[in-house]
Amino acid sequence: MLAEWRGLPDRKPRPDRCYSAAELVPGVMQQLGLAERLREAEIVQAWGKIVGEFIAAHSAPVALQGGLLVVRVLQPSLHYELETISKADVLRKLKQRFGGKTIRDIRFRVG
Repeated sequence: MLAEWRGLPDRKPRPDRCYSAAELVPGVMQQLGLAERLREAEIVQAWGKIVGEFIAAHSAPVALQGGLLVVRVLQPSLHYELETISKADVLRKLKQRFGGKTIRDIRFRVG
């Protein structure tokens, strides 16, 4: 009120230093290198819906490293099936769900 009476310019309000957890968590996760681990967990959860029950029962995503998804497959015959016939379809579904930058390629390993 006094500033108005004296004819002084209005002070700029101080920026609010309070942030919600939703605003802070992604940055913290990125700094700690946990963003990729979180994506890994999301892929593991969605694997059964993407590839179907049978394939999900005999395979599992193991790691996500720089856009390369490594999937462990239990049987050589299923490895052949996934590598030669189904790889393009599975990769398309994964890219559609998680984005092309997250998953660029899939590598199937027997074991």
